[in-house]
Amino acid sequence: MRQRIDDYALLGDCHSAALVGRDGSIDWACFPRFDSPAAFCRILDVGRGGSFRVSPEGPCQSTRRYIDDTNVLVTTFTTPTGVLELTDCMPVRSTLAQSPRAGTRHALLRRLRCLGGEVQARVVVAPRFEYGAFVPRIRLTSPRTAELVGGADALWVTGTRPLTAHEHALRAHWHLRAGDEDWVEAAWTPSLVERGPAEMPDLAVMRRQLEQTVSFWREWISHCAYEGEYSHVVRRSALVLKALTYAPSGAIVAAPTTSLPEEPGGVRNWDYRYTWLRDTTLTLISLMLLGYQEETLAFEHWLARTSAGRSEDVQIMYGIRGHRRLPEVELPHLEGHRGSRPVRTGNGAVKQMQLDVYGEMLEGAWLFSKMGRRMSPGQWEFLRGLVDSVCERWRQPDQGLWEVRDTPRHFVHSKLLCWVALDRAIRIARSRRLPAPVGRWVRERAAVREYLLKEATRAGWFPQSVGSELADASVLQLPALGFLPSAHPLVSRTVETVRQRLEKGGLLYRYHAPDGLSGGEGTFLLCSFWLHDVLVHSGRTQEAEELLRYLLSLANDVGLYAEEAVPGTGEAMGNFPQAFTHMALVASCAQLSAGRSFQLPRAGAYDYADFALTYHLGRRSMFMSHFSWESAH
Repeated sequence: MRQRIDDYALLGDCHSAALVGRDGSIDWACFPRFDSPAAFCRILDVGRGGSFRVSPEGPCQSTRRYIDDTNVLVTTFTTPTGVLELTDCMPVRSTLAQSPRAGTRHALLRRLRCLGGEVQARVVVAPRFEYGAFVPRIRLTSPRTAELVGGADALWVTGTRPLTAHEHALRAHWHLRAGDEDWVEAAWTPSLVERGPAEMPDLAVMRRQLEQTVSFWREWISHCAYEGEYSHVVRRSALVLKALTYAPSGAIVAAPTTSLPEEPGGVRNWDYRYTWLRDTTLTLISLMLLGYQEETLAFEHWLARTSAGRSEDVQIMYGIRGHRRLPEVELPHLEGHRGSRPVRTGNGAVKQMQLDVYGEMLEGAWLFSKMGRRMSPGQWEFLRGLVDSVCERWRQPDQGLWEVRDTPRHFVHSKLLCWVALDRAIRIARSRRLPAPVGRWVRERAAVREYLLKEATRAGWFPQSVGSELADASVLQLPALGFLPSAHPLVSRTVETVRQRLEKGGLLYRYHAPDGLSGGEGTFLLCSFWLHDVLVHSGRTQEAEELLRYLLSLANDVGLYAEEAVPGTGEAMGNFPQAFTHMALVASCAQLSAGRSFQLPRAGAYDYADFALTYHLGRRSMFMSHFSWESAH
């Protein structure tokens, strides 16, 4: 049976991730990193992708949930004869108190418990290393341990009951009665590593791994500062974002998967297991709204090392270990999810020019500065270099945040973020009294503003790019980033036009415009959250609440979102789970909670994230005196 994208739940250890379906089958897992070749990729090819399944024999029904405040999944199977509970995690533990770092076994740990009656359970471990390229050698090393090895990879499987080696899979059939508890673990190592039965975990070790994993997630989420009515969904999204961090470097992946299609049978299938500076900065801003700072510090260190401190060499994206080359390769032996070809690894957008990245990074730096964090001379020199690049490049066309594979254009969103980069740099320099050519930056900021107001609004609203009359949801960021007040006529007409042309079934498409690619896509959930924020800050709170409730209803049964959704049905499309969507959910809930608490000004431009950050970091009693409503002109 083929699973839909939203049939999956996430397991993670802050090094890699796995997806487990409603049927108890782990159909995606990469070791030892997010961007490593998949050991299980049935989600991309049912026949040859490989999986790790634990489920009852015969017909059953399943429900599932995460253990509260964790990324540990519990699936309950009800059969005609009994009830089987399956608890899944990727074992993780803290390496240092209060540290974002996480230690891992590079393993999948699964506990089976019979809650009533009796159940015949089936265990099938069938890895297909290097994206389903071959069947590994399968060998028992004892009645309850096995080695599955091939190429550069090995999986070491331990069970609490006997296992059986077959040519294509490791199998077991265990009869459980009420009260019985059994375990199975699959741990990855390089293929050259040898392990004997004495080195495999025993029952006490596996129980301790689960306890440590639950404690790790609960300790981390206990520091979440959000206290609004949407606490449950915000905390779930925060846990997803944390699971998408790569602990050894501080990098954050956009999603843990590759090539999940934006349209069934389509060709818009991309590898998202890398670190986009834009996505990461927006994710970190969302975590800042929740009171987290350590992840930002870790990412700053990663970026400084990755870029060698040279702002002129900054790319829009990197591999999670900092590598710069991400060649895009097609894997023709895989059929793709629901026949969606090609399956790709790497991402050819890595060398595009996307001017908005500078603004995202300076926005993050400004908000981090407002939290009282110290800025070193080296950090400021790096940021100054980014601003100098903006001064030199903002007049050029680019591929924009949507990464069009077509002729570069003068995207309104890109110019807006150039203005943001200059504006936030000026604010940082003035508030911290840091050395900078502020006079030049002020002049360039004014020039960008004049360009947008004069050249981009000839139709009376802001289109996708200068000289076009095509709508683009990214222009909803104009008031959110403080360029114009939410009540400005240009903003009102832009919001109205975007909704008329791009809204369907309560959701927004990114755009309807040529982008150098064939095929279509679903509505882009991030854009609908952007619309929500504009409605909040335009005083249309009831309408915003209705939209937010609808968006929250689109999560799957365990609170996860993909990148896109099919209008009408809400079916998930695109890589999963998607940091962009979960980041936007956190920000929108924070905006609504803060907006309800105070009468928002209708005149004057201000930064939505600045507004929410000031409110949610516990300064409510002094909120009005701390937050400046001055226009950001």
